[in-house]
Amino acid sequence: MERIDQAQARAWLATALAEARAGLAEGGIPVGAALYGADGTLLGRGRNRRVQDGDPSAHGETAAFRDAGRQRSYRGTTMVTTLSPCWYCSGLVRQFGISRVVVGEAATFHGGHDWLAGHGVQIVLLDDPECTALMRGFIEKNPALWNEDIGE
Repeated sequence: MERIDQAQARAWLATALAEARAGLAEGGIPVGAALYGADGTLLGRGRNRRVQDGDPSAHGETAAFRDAGRQRSYRGTTMVTTLSPCWYCSGLVRQFGISRVVVGEAATFHGGHDWLAGHGVQIVLLDDPECTALMRGFIEKNPALWNEDIGE
């Protein structure tokens, strides 16, 4: 799989960021994601809805994956997420053979992206300041909810 350029990665991140902002506006955890096909087509998008739906499995990546619907194969697809994927979402990427993960930031939470890279998944870490500021602000205002989300 060819490397993705920074401009494309940032354009796709904008979709995930819009989802994260929508989740925050709903009173949820501001993590958004999008799944793009090998041809660059948006297959699905979603946001963390753990709070809104009372569903501990409703993470941003799983929401985008579900929104994409059934695909013949996920090889060549790219999961874009505003935050380094947790172990649950990293497992989803591995289970279904998603080829690339674009990570908005890993400063507030260092999830499983190193593990994914070690298993052949291409990782693009953007260190996006808006993603970082969004999560830092949320964590500062909602530490108990954040700790619940990350299993602390």
